[in-house]
Amino acid sequence: QVQLVESGGGLVQAGGSLTLSCAASGRPFSSIGQGWFRQAPGKEREFVAAFSWNFGSTYYADSVKGRFTISRDNAKNTVYLQMNSLKPEDTAVYYCAADRRGAYFDSSSYRYWGQGTQVTVSS
Repeated sequence: QVQLVESGGGLVQAGGSLTLSCAASGRPFSSIGQGWFRQAPGKEREFVAAFSWNFGSTYYADSVKGRFTISRDNAKNTVYLQMNSLKPEDTAVYYCAADRRGAYFDSSSYRYWGQGTQVTVSS
């Protein structure tokens, strides 16, 4: 079993920055694939960012490429999502996911999910 706890969400003005954290317990994060997804009101959950299987590469949704960065600290068993140049359309609940068994962009590929953290970007 893996437990994921996100933190770092909040209210920020457009153009601002936030860093989300996802702390894992139960298994070393270095051994399982991780990603970030988000879900805005009335919309389906969508892919944001993920690591490749060997952690040698990262993947991003086109809508966040160049603005968001996924990173990890294996010693702390924590994954981060640095979000810069935030836009109102980035407003959503952000979820950390782990233990990927399929395509990185498919939410059904991930076995474990955090409870989510709200990010609100005001214009």
